Amino acid sequence: MFTIGDFARHGRVSIRMLRHYDTMGLLRPARVDRSSGYRFYEAAQLSRLNRVVVLKDLGFTLQQVRTILDEDVSTEELRGMLRLRRAELETALADAASGLVQVEARLRSIENEGRMPQEDVVIRRLPAVRLARLSGTVPSFGPDDTGPLTGRLFDDLCRRLDSAGITPTGPRTVCFETPAESGYGIVVHVGLPVPPEVVGGTDFQVVPLPPVERAATIVHRGMTHGFLSTSQLLVRWVDVHGYRFDGHAREVTLGSPENPDECVAELQAPVVAA
Repeated sequence: MFTIGDFARHGRVSIRMLRHYDTMGLLRPARVDRSSGYRFYEAAQLSRLNRVVVLKDLGFTLQQVRTILDEDVSTEELRGMLRLRRAELETALADAASGLVQVEARLRSIENEGRMPQEDVVIRRLPAVRLARLSGTVPSFGPDDTGPLTGRLFDDLCRRLDSAGITPTGPRTVCFETPAESGYGIVVHVGLPVPPEVVGGTDFQVVPLPPVERAATIVHRGMTHGFLSTSQLLVRWVDVHGYRFDGHAREVTLGSPENPDECVAELQAPVVAA
């Protein structure tokens, strides 16, 4: 099972939204701790979350979404709705383009629900690394929130390291820190590996990341589409193979060509046996 914070990260929604969906009866937690009131979710519930977000993006009210889902709309019917929405977005103003990308991401996740990666996921050890790091906060895991902040933080970090005469020794890394049940906002940490002699700067932190003995990893190619689908494939693999997440996942960019469609990133999630 996953905490509400972890489930929000894997579903790319806000914790506040999950609480609201619970209140509306759209997506109940799989379990609620009686003593603390903390909510816990299962990987299988990502399927319903994807449908809620898709229908909401299509313009249905949450009450209508609940009615549609309770009547068990098929994947084919959802795909037809998404195609209609795609045609509308393609004729809209340029500022609607980001909305089209998010709808496409949810469609890919729905289409991949019946597919489980076999050779795609690798369990391996992650070595220790020292990162020069900057951090910021966004309201949710949505790409419209995390994407712009991540880009700004990396640009700022590169400028600061360059001014200090420091050359990074490895690829860029992104980590997301979720708050406790009662907290709001998602902390985004971006980092670049630095040599051992770098101990810190006046305008950036140097943070040691300890080694991870066992991590589930999956490679994603292309940073403009499909990232959500890859992330949720990893979640389902971990759940099916008897593991659970144990600590903050990392997103490591293995290459950064000028064309974002040719970028390669690895998702690294510490796991232990469930």
